[in-house]
Amino acid sequence: MTRRRIALIGLGMAVTPHARSLIDLQERAEVAYAFSPTAARREAFASQFPFPLCADLDAIIQDSSVDAAIVLTPANTHLDIVQRCAEVGKHVLLEKPVEITTERATQLVEICEQSGVTLGIVLQHRFRPASIRLAELLREGTLGEIVSCSTTIELWRPQSYYDEPGRGSFARDGGGVLISQGIHTLDLMLSLVGPVAEVCGYATTSPVHRMETEDLVMAALRYESGALGTVIATTAAYPGFPERIRIVGRYGTATLEGPSLEVAFHDGRTEKVHSQTTAGGTGADPMAFPHDWHRGLIEDFLDALDQDRPPQVTGREALKAHHLIDALINAESSVGDIRFGAGTNSA
Repeated sequence: MTRRRIALIGLGMAVTPHARSLIDLQERAEVAYAFSPTAARREAFASQFPFPLCADLDAIIQDSSVDAAIVLTPANTHLDIVQRCAEVGKHVLLEKPVEITTERATQLVEICEQSGVTLGIVLQHRFRPASIRLAELLREGTLGEIVSCSTTIELWRPQSYYDEPGRGSFARDGGGVLISQGIHTLDLMLSLVGPVAEVCGYATTSPVHRMETEDLVMAALRYESGALGTVIATTAAYPGFPERIRIVGRYGTATLEGPSLEVAFHDGRTEKVHSQTTAGGTGADPMAFPHDWHRGLIEDFLDALDQDRPPQVTGREALKAHHLIDALINAESSVGDIRFGAGTNSA
């Protein structure tokens, strides 16, 4: 295995699980730079982690010894930063979402493909042990034909969360609960049960928050397989609850709730995968979760570089969630006040 030289680009809220993971993986990865243009963020980061600080992005781009960058900056900066990395042959592990619009996200993915660099997306819910086990059961066909898959994302964010400049805006974040929080669970849902063919529902801003974008979405889905389901996503559900994906199959039902899985089969058999940690990040502190899932994702990214293969969550994989989010935001309805548009949508 090659010991990779990695640059951390962005030292905001999302950096902690990445930095902790890279300490665990120091035999495989050396952090050559930890970049932020803001002195206060560099100082705060230095008080917790022993990595070389950097205030000059150009220095990272020009350093040919840096193999890859982990980009953790706001979504509206991703296209520019990733393009600069790709142009000099640096691989990129990119914090979700890919970009603030599907058009910009697609452009970013195509730039990496044309440059021949590896692009991975930080959608770490796939790396929870319970998620991995459920994926195995579905690949093996243990549940039989899938009848239904419904996803519930009932989180809590106080108004102070959205009072931060740019938070919950189209210009910086690209949207609200779906693209900023729900994208993790929606990506996992799609990886488990496949593409969605049609959606019908509502997206709005509830009275709970003052924000530009949606904090409440409810929709019905029809998957390409013919299975039916629902999606509920909100950041208005105090005090916040574990995300849940329930899959009903011909031979049983699987419930993935946070980091735990319970499966009940028609013949009386059961299977459980329980985590010693809670789901975390569902309430006022969005970073209240262990770094294990990030470590698994970073390990997979490093393995992909060593083995010259795509990572598990590629840019193309992440675009599937972006397309679904577009469809949910513009879902059809004939009744009520739809703040974010109306019309028949296919995901």
